[in-house]
Order: sequence, then C-alpha cells, then structure tokens
Amino acid sequence: MAQTNDVALRSSLIWLAVIMVIVGMYTHSWKKIMVTYVVGILGIAGLLLPDWDFFDRSYSRWCYPITSEERAAVLALRHTSLFKRYRIYPLRVVAYTTIYGFALYKWWVFVSN
Repeated sequence: MAQTNDVALRSSLIWLAVIMVIVGMYTHSWKKIMVTYVVGILGIAGLLLPDWDFFDRSYSRWCYPITSEERAAVLALRHTSLFKRYRIYPLRVVAYTTIYGFALYKWWVFVSN
C-alpha cells in the first residue's frame, strides 16, 4: 500500500512541476509560479496524505482513535476487490468539490490576470 501511495505522490509532484513550468512560460511571473506551487502542494496533501483508514469510517468515530477491530477490518477489506474497497461518500464528494473547485477558481483568476 505504501508503494502505491509513493507512486501517486511522485506522479502528482511531477505533474505539479509541469504545470508550474507552463504557468511560468505563460505568465513570466515568479509570484504566480509560487502560488501555483502552494496551491498544488496543498491540493496534493489534501488528497494523498490523509490517513484514509482513519477517515473511512463513520463520521461519529472521527474523534476517537482507530480500534484494533477497525484496523483488522481495514486489513481484511484491502484484500477484496478495488471497487469494494473505495466507497464514495456524498458528503466527502460535495466537500472536496466545493473546496477544490473554489481553490482552482481563485488560482485560475490569479494566474490568468
């Protein structure tokens, strides 16, 4: 699992570098490149760094440490199919869409001016 996360992190950082080069070539602005870097790093951190095993449980349990039973259930779930492992929660999708959509909009307005 850690190897998969490392590959995702590496590819995300490479794409961020490509986007920074494109922004730099288009705008010739160091400030806009740095804003692109900060927004990109925060976006990558928000998607790749959270402990999904911790957050992939009932919202009411987020204030409490993960128990050994929950950890065992997560390990057992990892051995099932990929589609059963990743569940889509509507609240999570709405929150991510709102937060990242607003951040991308503000970034685009800043970079395009």
